Amino acid sequence: MRLRALGAGLNADRLEIYPRITPNSAAYRTSRAACGARAAKMAVMIISSPRDFREAARRRLPRFLFDYADGGAYNESTLQRNVTDLADVALRQRVLQGCGEIDLKTTLFGQQQSLPVILGPVGIAGMYRRRGETQAARAAKAAGVPFCLSTVSLCSLAEVARAAGNQHLWFQLYVIRDRAFMRDLLQTAKALGVKALVFTVDMPVPGARYRDAHSGMSGPRAPLRRLLQALGKPGWAWDVGINGRPHQLGNLEPVLGKASGLNDYMGWLGANFDPTIFWKDLDWIRAGWDGPLIIKGVLDPEDARAAADIGADGIVVSNHGGRQLDGVLSSTRALPAVVEAVGDRLTILADSGVRSGLDVVRMLALGAKGVLLGRAWVFALAARGEAGVAQLLDLIAREMRVTMTLTGARRIADINRSNLIQSVR
Repeated sequence: MRLRALGAGLNADRLEIYPRITPNSAAYRTSRAACGARAAKMAVMIISSPRDFREAARRRLPRFLFDYADGGAYNESTLQRNVTDLADVALRQRVLQGCGEIDLKTTLFGQQQSLPVILGPVGIAGMYRRRGETQAARAAKAAGVPFCLSTVSLCSLAEVARAAGNQHLWFQLYVIRDRAFMRDLLQTAKALGVKALVFTVDMPVPGARYRDAHSGMSGPRAPLRRLLQALGKPGWAWDVGINGRPHQLGNLEPVLGKASGLNDYMGWLGANFDPTIFWKDLDWIRAGWDGPLIIKGVLDPEDARAAADIGADGIVVSNHGGRQLDGVLSSTRALPAVVEAVGDRLTILADSGVRSGLDVVRMLALGAKGVLLGRAWVFALAARGEAGVAQLLDLIAREMRVTMTLTGARRIADINRSNLIQSVR
């Protein structure tokens, strides 16, 4: 059997295996049977909690995509601590508190939303389902929560705005060397009515993510390895590999062209982030953006004060999901000190390690006003598309209602340190 891929990476026009498989051939019937068996296996999987989406995604995705979302930097110690430290936050159970009506609504940056949750920015989410960013944005709109589009998304800002409107649309921008291109992105975001700008500052250089070299996302013979993995996941290959094209980075089309793909994504990350930037360099962004400005990637109180000093409206306490510098504090442990330092000066959000509605309540009790989801919604998207993201948000809301009832909090504003047995230190 001879294998031929036309084009580079997964954005090839055709993928052919010789000898050709025809509808009347035994190979075709065998392939149909195998696909049916896989589909049946997926159909019987019960998703009853937000964490179940991870396994459903693992079954459906090629390894390089699952590991890219699931993995972290170096030995992944911080990635693991994000989860375990948050799970160790002990809540104070209260009973007979008259919590018959639980109100999950909150207001962030002047806009009311149904949950204190945001679908955070995730690069190349469009590789996890067909035009994945648009599907996630529609689910977020239906649930009444913001969706934040990554700079390095497959779907452009314009495509997402057409699909889901701009009522809850946020945009994430990286620190990149080409300042003129950054200005163009800002102008596009303003023209499309984006409600908030999230400026990520904890990625001046890409983190050392060793899983990627083993999985085929990068490393030797990466395009061929990705192709072979895709052939082993026919459901994904049909939905995304074939029908999810173009596999270009929509927001970067002006600089990469229409033929950009995964290889361009990895190369662009390494070549365009800017480690020379200072806090003062953000003045022009603050001056050029008249909407809410949120600085993402803050762990230290001094950096939080610097963000407040430049006029940021909010920060995200985040270690990039454990994907940048391994060995740093989990967001859970960093959050209380940041809240103490600047909680009265700007709106504090948090991410990293949040996998459930229970985790959302824990972060709120530690002082966050809202919580960004990352892996949780990407796995839900990979497993079931737009319906999966909608189901995830519904599960999170249900878990929050149970948790708030059993901790005596009727409203989001009622959640605070008094709901904890002890503060995280």
